[in-house]
Amino acid sequence: MVEGSRTRTVPIKLDVDESAADLLHQTTDHFLDAANYVVDVAWEADWKITSKQKLHDRTYYDVRDGSPLPANLVQAARNRAAEAVKGCVERWKEGKKASRPHFTSRFASYDARTVTVNDDHATLATIDGRVTAGFVLPDDQRDTPHSAYLFNDDYDVKGATLHYDEVEDCFYLHVRTKPAVENDDAGQGDTKHVSVLGVDLGITNIATTSTGRFWSGGEINHWHREYEKRRGDLQQTGTRWAHENVQRVGRKQTGRFEQMLHTISNGVVEEALENDCTHIVFEQLRGIRERLPHAKAVHKWAFHQLFEYVTYKAESNGLEVTQINPAYTSQRCSKCGFTHEDNRSHNTGQDEFDCLKCGYDVHADYNAAKNIGLKYLRDQQKSGRGGAPVGVRLNSGMLNVNGEYSPTALSS
Repeated sequence: MVEGSRTRTVPIKLDVDESAADLLHQTTDHFLDAANYVVDVAWEADWKITSKQKLHDRTYYDVRDGSPLPANLVQAARNRAAEAVKGCVERWKEGKKASRPHFTSRFASYDARTVTVNDDHATLATIDGRVTAGFVLPDDQRDTPHSAYLFNDDYDVKGATLHYDEVEDCFYLHVRTKPAVENDDAGQGDTKHVSVLGVDLGITNIATTSTGRFWSGGEINHWHREYEKRRGDLQQTGTRWAHENVQRVGRKQTGRFEQMLHTISNGVVEEALENDCTHIVFEQLRGIRERLPHAKAVHKWAFHQLFEYVTYKAESNGLEVTQINPAYTSQRCSKCGFTHEDNRSHNTGQDEFDCLKCGYDVHADYNAAKNIGLKYLRDQQKSGRGGAPVGVRLNSGMLNVNGEYSPTALSS
């Protein structure tokens, strides 16, 4: 058991069948490859890159294109590499020796989204879906770290590291736990409140929050059209110069878009912090082009990039970021709950929502953002996870899990 910063790490021996073990071996191999690749990028001749955000920008899509690792494990590999390089730099500053990091032992880092810990087993993300790993546990009558921290309601699971023991020829899961109630929260009881910022994604407005903040997608749409026109003209030329110029214009466009998405992601996180949110909830990115028939590949790329930026920046501020199935969030009235496809499609303005039942008239993206937040709260309430739902943050108050509106003190 490792202790530090009130974190308790509990090692658990795993019992997995042959097929699950094979997937875990492949996953740890790819995790090591990804982490070592990021170290290679960070370990430049004249300086060392320790910023996780800079390493994300330089390595994320290369790793995703060349590895079957899911996105969250790619991020975890990047973080481990960045921490290792940063450790070397800090040792140099202290006048100590430190050589270039290189990961060799099989391991993979998991967060609360990629591992689920139950009483007698865990499910872990791999390169091909999730696998179930049974626990080999000590006698439950004994006083062990398992009973003190893992199976204690006063502690929450924050993540885990999967290790392969070459000597024992088995896997161990080192589960990290922290007290469920700490410091300022101690006087509020044992239940952690959940306050949600819902985020809707779109083409006209690339992001809209349940607090009524809008970020226009006009710049992406404009510059993408300009780039497509420029690329078409250059491709007709057919020369090597034209080919190189197409690539140069493409890099310039990508850099412009990444800078814009950084600005938007900063705004989303700031909005959550200013409204005392604990969670930022996006609509599920899988299948988003089918839900948005006018979306192009550049929009799908932008949505994924924005989600990655928000996730990274939110986590460093203690916020959780997740996705939910957005079914019917664009058709449901966030005021009365009436759901009908014509609530939106019958309007003359494409961006307007007009409820056929109660007459609630509002911007469609704002209505969807509120519904995304509400759907997450209701899903958590049904599953019994996520603490005590408080509400979805709005521009003038809050919607609770039952859809009841409470104004803020300033707006009441």
